[in-house]
Amino acid sequence: MTTPYDLTGRVAFITGATSGLGRHFAKVLSAAGAVVALAGRRIDRLDEVKAEIEAAGGKAAAAPLDVTDAGAIGPAFDKVQADLGVADILINNAGLSRFGLSLELTANDFDTVIATNLRAPFLLATEFARRVIPAKKEARIVNIASIGAFKVLPGVTPYCTSKAGLAMLTQCLAREWANKGINVNALCPGYVETELNDDWFKSDKGQKQIAGFPRKRLAKESDLDGMLLLLCSDAARTITGSLLTVDDGQSL
Repeated sequence: MTTPYDLTGRVAFITGATSGLGRHFAKVLSAAGAVVALAGRRIDRLDEVKAEIEAAGGKAAAAPLDVTDAGAIGPAFDKVQADLGVADILINNAGLSRFGLSLELTANDFDTVIATNLRAPFLLATEFARRVIPAKKEARIVNIASIGAFKVLPGVTPYCTSKAGLAMLTQCLAREWANKGINVNALCPGYVETELNDDWFKSDKGQKQIAGFPRKRLAKESDLDGMLLLLCSDAARTITGSLLTVDDGQSL
């Protein structure tokens, strides 16, 4: 008997899979039965995650990719298609931020964030759609946005701007591809404890920030598992264009 979130037979392409949420998501989708394509810049890390997934009984392929390099996206999908078949799940997870007050940030800071957090998901989603539509496969795109899509997070204006754009991109693509069998949704996490922010949240200022949350705690990566699996599964057949907040009440 299969579970409601069984992903057996699905091929998932995950960006930013070398660390943090991307690495975690790859393991979660693999455990649910999907074969996973691991996309990221750090080849040694890709091989490491691939080995971990295979040691747990899953199947994975590494796809070295800088998501800001438009010319590299098609070849990355070519490699995945040759190794695993046509991807029918896309997790647009790769992202970054630049910290500082707006008057302190440069044009390059802003452009870097937009290129990674907004332009890249558009290019990845359209390349994904060009392949999955002719294959006539039901497909899922999950964009990893943030509560910063609709709430001001001080000191990260380019990041919030990019995530707000990603939220609208999600809805635009969902509408455009509604009759193509592609569901497009955004998962909007709050502050989640990862290796990328561990030092900050251990600091005095980080601890003060946590104390200001309604539940005075950080979310864990695993707190996103249920929503991720739902959005990738057949149980989400009628969910598209949704911006789904999982933030432990942090945006209240």
